[in-house]
Amino acid sequence: MACKPVQKLCPNLRISQGVTYASGVLTVNIPAGDYQNGCVYGIVIAQNIPSTTIIGAPVVITIGDGTVTYPLLKCNGAQATVFNLDTRHKYLCRVVTSSNGGSFRMLGNSCCSHSDALRSINGTAPTA
Repeated sequence: MACKPVQKLCPNLRISQGVTYASGVLTVNIPAGDYQNGCVYGIVIAQNIPSTTIIGAPVVITIGDGTVTYPLLKCNGAQATVFNLDTRHKYLCRVVTSSNGGSFRMLGNSCCSHSDALRSINGTAPTA
């Protein structure tokens, strides 16, 4: 057996407390705390993504009871969408702060087998 039967969890592991979809945005709530600039946190999306969520919805993160939302960004700096996430997966994210806010930037590509690129173009509007 290659897996250790007992293993200590990383102190920077954060398991989501809730996932909601409203006004075209998916919100992932993580435990309260101070998330330090430049630090890496493993965020696990533990709850199911609501079935009414559209695949192109942007993803934001809230912390504890706070109302401020922080965008979840892909490793290239683009906004992450529901298409880039799966439940019950851990995403390594670096906190990036500025003078008026911050964001969570994913390290590396998402583990999902899909990307948000269109399969082809044909001169008409893309369909879902």
